[in-house]
Amino acid sequence: MSLLSNTQNALLRQTLQGARRPPPPDARRWCLGEMPLGWLASGHDEALALTLEGTVLRGGQRIWQATHWPVAQRSQALQAAAERLQAQGLIRGWRNELYSYWGDTGGQPHPDLPEHFRLERAAFRFLGLHSHAVHMNGFTPDGRMWCGRRALSKATDPGRLDNLAAGGLPAGETVLDCALRELYEEAGMPESLARQVQPAGHITTARMEVEGWHEETLLVFNLQIPPDVQPHNTDGEVSGFECLSLDEVMQRIAARDFSEDAACVVAQGLLHL
Repeated sequence: MSLLSNTQNALLRQTLQGARRPPPPDARRWCLGEMPLGWLASGHDEALALTLEGTVLRGGQRIWQATHWPVAQRSQALQAAAERLQAQGLIRGWRNELYSYWGDTGGQPHPDLPEHFRLERAAFRFLGLHSHAVHMNGFTPDGRMWCGRRALSKATDPGRLDNLAAGGLPAGETVLDCALRELYEEAGMPESLARQVQPAGHITTARMEVEGWHEETLLVFNLQIPPDVQPHNTDGEVSGFECLSLDEVMQRIAARDFSEDAACVVAQGLLHL
């Protein structure tokens, strides 16, 4: 983007470079047979071993011996384990929404890519599983950005600054349908405008959070918003919107006002305009 100064460009690239951190030394890798699934935080491994059928400890790794199970059987077993962990108070923020697990797809999951299982989205961090999400940046014709403030009731990053709209990719929903739905629910964008989203690449973030290991591929899109259109929330997940200049966006990134994922999405979007 030609409007970016060298300092701004460096800040955005530094933000992206810090998106993926190594797991802590006490995290344990767990696998489906020989296929890595995720990282279990300290204490989560023991809880999983007590609730999920067919796991063994081998070579320092937790191995789930379900390679030859059908997808539906894996999904059922994992969902039952997650429900037991929720009942014990170990998994919080239950959403009654399923995610598909594909692992690291290297970008946008192809519609024909077979999933390994489906599972309640709130369990993904506890089990350190790789998830996918769709994020949209909103730009005005004069180069400002529309950014939402996350509602205080949000389970993750309440009150922090966000991009225009975003959401996890639910099982069975296409990336475009997810983008259209989130743009309407979170920002009130009509479908005729929302369909003008332009892909801006992807970024994978990875870090340890309170709930467990967070690893997610963020599929980034940019949307040009006409000057007579103002975002408005419809689902209660956004407390309000701010229209920020490029300098203000940089200041908010530097001050860590944005959630970590949103800061990466903003950086990705700006560098791909």
